[in-house]
Order: sequence, then C-alpha cells, then structure tokens
Amino acid sequence: MRRRTVTAGNLEEILQLTAPDRAPEQQAAPPAPAPSPPQHREGGGLRTEFEFELPRGYVDEAGTVHRHGSMRLATARDELRPQIDLRVKENPAYLSVVLLSQVITRLGGITDVHAGIVERMYATDVAFLQDFYRRVNSEGHTRAAVTCPHCEGGFEVDLSGGRLGES
Repeated sequence: MRRRTVTAGNLEEILQLTAPDRAPEQQAAPPAPAPSPPQHREGGGLRTEFEFELPRGYVDEAGTVHRHGSMRLATARDELRPQIDLRVKENPAYLSVVLLSQVITRLGGITDVHAGIVERMYATDVAFLQDFYRRVNSEGHTRAAVTCPHCEGGFEVDLSGGRLGES
C-alpha cells in the first residue's frame, strides 16, 4: 500500500479511497436528532405545564384583569438563578418574585411575565402562586385536601382553577 500525505486539497479523495466498499449513502449515518424537551402531554405522559386561576387576578395598566394562566415545572437553573440576582441579595424576600416570574409562562393575554408584573400582583395571588409552585414542583400535582366547615367531611379540590362541580 502506498502512503500519501494528507492535505486540504486531497482529504476528500483519501477518505473515499480508504472507505469500505459501500454505497455513499451508507458510509456515514446522519447524526441523531437532539432530544426534544418534554412537552405537556395529556393522558399519561410527563406533564410540564399546569393551568391556574388566580383568586383575585392581576390588573394591568389598562385595567384589564388577568386571572387564568399557566406555570411550567421549574428547572435547577430556575432555582439557582435568583441566588445571584442583586435584588434577591439585597432583599431575600424578593426571591419568590424572581422565581415566579421565571416559571409563569402566561397570565391572561400576557406571555412575557417578568418580575415587575409579579411585584404588582395582590398578596393573595402571590401567596396562591407560591403554594401552587410548591405543589407542582414538590408534590407533582395541583390537588389539595380540604375539610368542609359545615359537615367536616374531607375531600380534594384541584387548585388549577376548575370551578366547583366541574370535572
């Protein structure tokens, strides 16, 4: 076998000479596609986004009330990023504002939910979202056990915003 010096000009020729006797389309397999991120799938798959309904609702500058929204599961990055935020370093209580602004994907017609929007929410709505965040990221569901104040019977409610009597 004769040795050849590899240069930029003859690299392709050398590769073809040293390749096994296969059709060109069989020589190199196409790269595997990158795995797609998990999607919200109904009926058995991984659920990554959860709908909610705020108790009061966010009122924007135009006076529109936004009550329905969605929150995605948090990633490790979502929980680490607020730790380096200067606002959180100055006031640790601001951590929940930054964290919620990262995981809320929609609030009514608003798709760019940022810390300024969470800051202007009513305290009851922020408390609801903090509990909702904890439930979906720690417990994996949006149900809560409650007790009827009249009959003291126990049952579950879905915090994701369904109306009483709806399934």
